[in-house]
Amino acid sequence: MKPVAFLKSFLALKKLRPHITKVSSGLLRPDAPPDELLGELFQDVQLRRVHADGKTFVDLVPGARMRKILKLYKAQRLRPDFDLRVFVQRHFQQYIDQAEATYRANPSNTPEQHINELWSVLRRSNYKQRGSLMTLPYPYIVPGGRFSEQFYWDTYFIMLGLATADRYDEIEGMMKNYAFLIRKIGFIPTANRTYLLSRSQPPFFAAMVRLLADKKGKSTLVSYLPYMLSEYRFWMKGSKDLSEKNPAIERVVLLPDGAILNRYYDKKRTPRPESYKEDVETAHAAHDRSASRIYLDLRAGAESGWDYSSRWFRDGKSIETIHTTEIIPVDLNCLLYDLENTIADTYDYLRQSLLAKRFRRRAQRRAEAIRTYCWSDKKGFYFDYDFVAQKQTPAYTLAGVFPLYVGVATSSEAAKVRKVVEKKFLKPGGVVTTDVESGQQWDAPNGWAPLQWTTIVGLRRYEHHKLADEIKKRWIATNLACYDVNTKMVEKYNVLDTSNLAGGGEYELQDGFGWTNGVLLSLLSDRDR
Repeated sequence: MKPVAFLKSFLALKKLRPHITKVSSGLLRPDAPPDELLGELFQDVQLRRVHADGKTFVDLVPGARMRKILKLYKAQRLRPDFDLRVFVQRHFQQYIDQAEATYRANPSNTPEQHINELWSVLRRSNYKQRGSLMTLPYPYIVPGGRFSEQFYWDTYFIMLGLATADRYDEIEGMMKNYAFLIRKIGFIPTANRTYLLSRSQPPFFAAMVRLLADKKGKSTLVSYLPYMLSEYRFWMKGSKDLSEKNPAIERVVLLPDGAILNRYYDKKRTPRPESYKEDVETAHAAHDRSASRIYLDLRAGAESGWDYSSRWFRDGKSIETIHTTEIIPVDLNCLLYDLENTIADTYDYLRQSLLAKRFRRRAQRRAEAIRTYCWSDKKGFYFDYDFVAQKQTPAYTLAGVFPLYVGVATSSEAAKVRKVVEKKFLKPGGVVTTDVESGQQWDAPNGWAPLQWTTIVGLRRYEHHKLADEIKKRWIATNLACYDVNTKMVEKYNVLDTSNLAGGGEYELQDGFGWTNGVLLSLLSDRDR
């Protein structure tokens, strides 16, 4: 690139930069994310779209110390012959797992055989830090495709398949990885990447503990009690400091009647490193809001696992109106209700009745608050609650089935939810995530394995077996139809038109795919139900 052209491009990029991180020796710690360590180099690479997917660069492994690479960049970038793409290729390497890269599916395999063969393909061991990828003491199963980490809520649904295949040693290893992460950083992050350490994901840890306990016995509950308590403290941090003047602190929210519920939150107010350019562009498109506020809400949306969905948008269609941190999600609070009850069950097993009663009361209070703020008797469904506007959000989403999944709903409420699911969500390929087509991946026409599972289990819990079995039948058929044509499982499916692949979101459709494999294998194992 000619010097004048380069300078024009460089100055244009500087206008887009939301922040410039000063890199000092104090920031050069092993758990610092790439955006902090590489400052201007990081921003230039991401804003100039050196890679088609922003996650590619943050996952690369540097060939030398970050400080040295940054120093070289500053010294070379204004040279007439400087090429940023070549510079990145010279100083960073992509770690490629050979088993996944060379794997070719056997078209003669049944779907069950294919999934069971994939466990070893998606298995990773990481005993030393590789760039942003953090060490874990035990092997783990990754989702596949662009996701080469142990992702939090994905892991539970992967474990369902591992349990079906009687691979409990791998389940236990991944549980020990989470115990390790809780000891190391105090909570379970989105995944074992340095740039994901400021946020978590839907808290399925208690469900994982129970899954393992079903096989290993109730002593498992005791073994993981300290970690469940740490998980609980993380989500409830700040609750003692809530007040009428300060009703929201981190992930806790004080409601007018004194109830405390939770929201998703990430305290950083910068673009996500793995989606840096997308976040900068979103912030620039939101003319009436500060960039830092947009980043806060985008990060909270990422913590939800529903990144992204119209359920987080104030106008129900545009990501520029995202306001995740003003929303109390019904599914998050149901999962925390489940955590409180699991802790109470563990204390009951230990014959610690006072502590058991304490957590049981907390769970009961949360259930009452969920019904008070999220249940609409008029619409016969559960909704998220906007605590700033002091009203329910209008979005119909499958998050509204979580009160059935964990047992918060009354029988009469569950019967009404069943009718709404059948009318609004049941589609030819399974159940659709929302009834809105926004172009986001957690909206129509897409269906996702974890939401099929929670809907089926929730309906079964309240004896609505006919609809649960119909959803199961349609979802299995969708998975198998794709497998028959492509000999693979994918991340999400188009459940409105099963002849087309799913779309939307910030990256291409991924195959592999961990939670699809886990849920499908589990559903196939109870064909007669």
